[in-house]
Amino acid sequence: MRIVTLEPGDADAARQAARLLVDGFRDMAPEAWPTLDDALEEVAQACRPEKVALAAVGEDGTMLGWIGGQPVYDGECWELHPLVTHPAHRRRGIGRALVQALEAALSARGGGTLWLGTDDVLGLTSVGDVDLYPGVLERLRDLRDLRGHPFAFYQRLGYEIVGILPDANGFGKPDIFMAKRLPPPEPDG
Repeated sequence: MRIVTLEPGDADAARQAARLLVDGFRDMAPEAWPTLDDALEEVAQACRPEKVALAAVGEDGTMLGWIGGQPVYDGECWELHPLVTHPAHRRRGIGRALVQALEAALSARGGGTLWLGTDDVLGLTSVGDVDLYPGVLERLRDLRDLRGHPFAFYQRLGYEIVGILPDANGFGKPDIFMAKRLPPPEPDG
């Protein structure tokens, strides 16, 4: 496997990346990119010059996963969006490699923090399918993974929970915010 930049003019790569979004989110968030056209628009947005999009490609040229980063706060912070791995290739280090490659690329650009939102629309955590008011922060402090929510993956990569938006996707469907400080860029030389 190798990590490459997802180039804006590469129609085959865009189609593979879009197919990954549709297939990869079908079970966890089917409303995210329900059609290939919706996903192609997301890929086009991710490949804009001010953003970063990286793909993990297998030896046969098949895209195994991809990740995007977009600047916020004048490039001091970046949002990780999206991250997807082909369902048949999960739990093989592809997601980890993509996150680490994105962190390195953003650090080289002078980014200080990488953040993400990871929705719980299926009740996979202790904060899903419940009314978080009142006492939102107390409930967040007691956050538990009940059935394989992605926040645990990000925690293993050093991301910390920094907040939550209750009902972001409808009642009982919050968005969990996580962030990580990036290392300073390597000095030239």
